[in-house]
Amino acid sequence: MSRLACLSLLLALILSSPISAQEEKATQDSDIQAKRNALFEKRLNNVALIGSFTISGKEDQAPKPERYEIKNVRKLEQGDLWLINARIKYGDKDIQLPLPLEVKWAGMTPVITLDKTTIPGMGTFSSHVVIDEGMYAGTWTHGDVGGALFGRIEKLGDEADAPKDQAQPLPE
Repeated sequence: MSRLACLSLLLALILSSPISAQEEKATQDSDIQAKRNALFEKRLNNVALIGSFTISGKEDQAPKPERYEIKNVRKLEQGDLWLINARIKYGDKDIQLPLPLEVKWAGMTPVITLDKTTIPGMGTFSSHVVIDEGMYAGTWTHGDVGGALFGRIEKLGDEADAPKDQAQPLPE
């Protein structure tokens, strides 16, 4: 093989190595994200988040009960968005609706994120909720009021225990 051919081959190998490494990393990242998504979907389909919330500045008051029921979750095409079909009980409100919400990741731990998100019939909220095994915890704000929330995640029983008249998913 001529010297020029050897140099060309060596240069081609050197230049292609970073591309192969980048492609391999992208494949690994894609596999990890697929595992994250599957686990998130499995853990949050047909569950109830049962816990309490606090109000900042009212530490002398006991935490108030809260309950969210999630019929199902589904990854949407757009970025980090998931469609979460939920029933929310908050104060005197009890509504069911599909919520397109962002889910960010801290390693394998999902964080449901609302940044000044308007929930029809309830108002505008910001919240960051960590889902960790069978528990959840996070922060929330609604206007000038905010606090913490925390509790456990329980699978709902059969379909009889699931939220009734579930809202239809938003079209993609």
